Amino acid sequence: MSAEYDLECLDVSKNFGGVRAVEDVSFKIPKGSFFSILGPSGCGKTTLMRMIAGFEDPTRGDIYIKRKSVLNTAPNKRNVKMVFQHLALFPMMNVFENIAYGLRCRGETAGEIERKVKDVLERIALPDVGGREIHQLSGGQKQRIAIARCMVLDPDVLLLDEPLGALDLKLREAMKIELKLLQHQFDTTFIYITHDQSEALVMSDNVAIMNEGRFEQVGAPQELYHDPKTAFVAGFVGDNNHWTGKINQVIGDRLDLVTETGLSMTGHLRGNAAAAAGGNLTLFVRPEFITTRKVEDGTSEKISSDDNCLTGKIDSLLFNGANSRILVRGPGQELIEADIVLTGGTDDLRPGDPVRLSWPREQTMCFLA
Repeated sequence: MSAEYDLECLDVSKNFGGVRAVEDVSFKIPKGSFFSILGPSGCGKTTLMRMIAGFEDPTRGDIYIKRKSVLNTAPNKRNVKMVFQHLALFPMMNVFENIAYGLRCRGETAGEIERKVKDVLERIALPDVGGREIHQLSGGQKQRIAIARCMVLDPDVLLLDEPLGALDLKLREAMKIELKLLQHQFDTTFIYITHDQSEALVMSDNVAIMNEGRFEQVGAPQELYHDPKTAFVAGFVGDNNHWTGKINQVIGDRLDLVTETGLSMTGHLRGNAAAAAGGNLTLFVRPEFITTRKVEDGTSEKISSDDNCLTGKIDSLLFNGANSRILVRGPGQELIEADIVLTGGTDDLRPGDPVRLSWPREQTMCFLA
């Protein structure tokens, strides 16, 4: 086991009776990094976290923390701490007592406890809240105190199980940035479990996409977004227009295809499979890669011969400031999403406008079905 990694899982599996919740999962997390496990509910991510924490034993495989196997180590003997969605702060204790609790259980002196609690409150930018009761804190302050209570014990790994799930949207957005800053402040390995792709992509150095107990792909957020290796990753990470279709012709790395709604497109095969005419495809096009132009009578616009192009009529406008989107009714009556910029002027696109949509071939992500 390498000293460069705080956590290593080797071929970890977990069965519950005849159900396999986690299957042959292997990964390594470098020291001091922010690693997220992202997947839909029921994919096995919480079971994996519970095995790392010691609350469940793997059916097969091994888990190493700081180069030492922890399979036969009790949860309270592993230098791993956990922050839950509902935080589990003690309401009968004030902030100082909550943070000091673990240190007292460990038998540290009053002077050491005073110094460490003061230090950790400084590091989470709440130096003056030690005397407050828990009910006097805001939601974001409670999050930071829950993390401080763990970090004062100097864990090798901090596990966070959907800790932002109980917060309102605006606070959740602010806490994404704050959690990343806290992780840098402590330089401790954070392992974050979530089904929210925005949380994982914004905060993480690397993300594992989990599906039905397995890791589909592990990589940096940009890699997962722009270079997905499977149809599941392409469909789960980011927004997409999604079709199924069939290959008409293969020319080098270019696929000529037709969708089930009759749209002719060119696309680019992802993954390591070999394409052949007649093969079935799943394909995705992200809304931000689609260029939208209003169709004016008597005018035409030249586009690259390698671009996909179709015309339609705007069905709906989804206004969200700079992140606005239109739904265009295509030739096959399918709804196609495209991102647009609205300025508030008379040239803005509106429902009912005829439009031409175009996007590069490389942005039609194709996977063999």
